[in-house]
Amino acid sequence: MTRLSKEQINLFEQAIYLPLLLIVLERDTTIIKDSSIKLKEPYLALIDQVMRKIQLQLKQIKLDMKKQQMKLHKLKQDESFTMYAFLFNGYEEHHNYFNPRIRNRVNELLMQYIVKAEDSPTNEK
Repeated sequence: MTRLSKEQINLFEQAIYLPLLLIVLERDTTIIKDSSIKLKEPYLALIDQVMRKIQLQLKQIKLDMKKQQMKLHKLKQDESFTMYAFLFNGYEEHHNYFNPRIRNRVNELLMQYIVKAEDSPTNEK
């Protein structure tokens, strides 16, 4: 049984998923730059816009976690699971996450961020 509220668990999970999402986008940026795509700039601009939004959200999450004296540590990882330690209020809980579930959640978040980026107004001159 966890001592964490749903909001605290959400903060911890965002602190897990968002850095992974940034890693994926950084790799994609490198792949696009090195590819033979003729018009790279629109893709790179979209990725850059999404990365900035994620970085801002991650900064806020880290501030919220610091205010609540919450820390996240990755303990171990194998081919199937990754274990994290959630530290809060003098307590420590270990949580196992199934790696394919992490990948699927990062994919879902990427889709959400890209759709939001496409829906945001552009600065046309």
